[in-house]
Amino acid sequence: MGIKTGEEYINRIKSRKPEVWLGGRVVEDIYNEPIFKQPIQEIARLYDIQHDPEYQDEITHICKETGERVNNAFLFPKTSEDLQKRSKLFEVYARMTYGLMGRTPDFLNVVVTSMAHNSWFLDKYNKDWSKNIKDYYAYIRDNDLFLTHAIINPQNDRSKQSHEQKETYTHLGTVEEREEGILVRGAKMLATLAPITDEVIIYSFPGFTPGDERHAVAFALPIDTPGLRIICREPMQDGTRSMFDHPLASRYEEMDALLVFNDVLVPWNRVFLYNNVEAANRLYPMTGIAEQPAHQSGVRGYIKLAFAVEVACKVADSIGVDGFLHVQRDLGELVQSVEVIRSLLRVAEYEYTINDYGEARPNPDALETIRGFLPEMYPRAIEVIQTIGAGGLLMSPTGADLDNPELRIDIDKYYGGRSGVSAEERVRVFKLAWDLCGEAFGQRLLQYERYYTGDPVRKRAIFYNKYKKNNNFNMVDEVLNKPMQVAIDAVNQ
Repeated sequence: MGIKTGEEYINRIKSRKPEVWLGGRVVEDIYNEPIFKQPIQEIARLYDIQHDPEYQDEITHICKETGERVNNAFLFPKTSEDLQKRSKLFEVYARMTYGLMGRTPDFLNVVVTSMAHNSWFLDKYNKDWSKNIKDYYAYIRDNDLFLTHAIINPQNDRSKQSHEQKETYTHLGTVEEREEGILVRGAKMLATLAPITDEVIIYSFPGFTPGDERHAVAFALPIDTPGLRIICREPMQDGTRSMFDHPLASRYEEMDALLVFNDVLVPWNRVFLYNNVEAANRLYPMTGIAEQPAHQSGVRGYIKLAFAVEVACKVADSIGVDGFLHVQRDLGELVQSVEVIRSLLRVAEYEYTINDYGEARPNPDALETIRGFLPEMYPRAIEVIQTIGAGGLLMSPTGADLDNPELRIDIDKYYGGRSGVSAEERVRVFKLAWDLCGEAFGQRLLQYERYYTGDPVRKRAIFYNKYKKNNNFNMVDEVLNKPMQVAIDAVNQ
């Protein structure tokens, strides 16, 4: 038990038969499906580096409870050192995927770890819920499982609550209790990488009102549970694109899916919350599942932004336009945006707090500021790549063209970059840039970052209202009251 290898992860995929729909057909063989095959290999690499002496001590630790080596995503952070260990794991995984895979195994394993560490909250409502989440944490830790989640309701009538929708079970809800567990029906999204994961965990953002009781539920199930249907979005690549022509889309396509629960039975020992609006609304703030995974997403976002900025710089350098002042200004802006996120991460990690139950939590204001900035900074980086690359982004030849001796002479002549940059080097840089900023794959990454944590307008408004509630604007009061006090003192003298 403990850390697993990439081969063991792949064998788990081969052993399962989830109901996955892709392009109007059922996928019979998940592992050999071209669209999933390379992303599976990328996840397998993350499992394998847990055994690599270069990384093992940085991203894993010996579990005191079992004596086995486990991933740092399962570490209960109690000190600054623990937060640094988790941060290192997040960065190693993000660098392995250039921040382009937002749902690597560390993300949801951190969520479950945080829930388990704060099971005291669930204990106040139902001791079984508390026991269940602690048991589930131990299960995924000891088996090194890979989870997806679905926490958003389908976009139907957004003006109405879940219980007010036209169909009772448009949004996922409980149908009935049974001796073995609860029966659930309805849908949730946006289950990233669902077809190639082991399990799915369901919970929701706050926002329930009286009447939503049947929809206030949290649980976890194997991804191939009978009655669970996975409907994939349209793929951003067909699984046959060459790595030369599409160096990113060919490797890092993260399939997103709608999960449809057709009267699925959830065993009682997998239920973490049920039929309780208050508990569902307090789950986020009380269990740390806002701050702790925000730490992971902040590190991943930092690496993704840094990667996009490097691409922008390489595009500019390859054709010699980074000598122009306006290009230097734009690139300087991007570099500074990376430094802002890096600095905020350090603040979040070093200005941590310890809650009443011994959990170290990164500074929430710094993490929320990252979540406010990234939806603006990343699109700006993509815009600069598009602007610098201009029409050249649309005009790259294929790898097959370069391999053709008859065409190669023209390509070497007309596709060369600045002095010292060969045609092949320039083409490869521009293909990388177009994959990131122009292809459907890159546009999905852009939309993903814009709405990673929800509506950025609402999130910033919530942040301001919280700031206003917790601050008294003392400096303003001081400067306004000081002249009056000076005058009073003068009179009294």
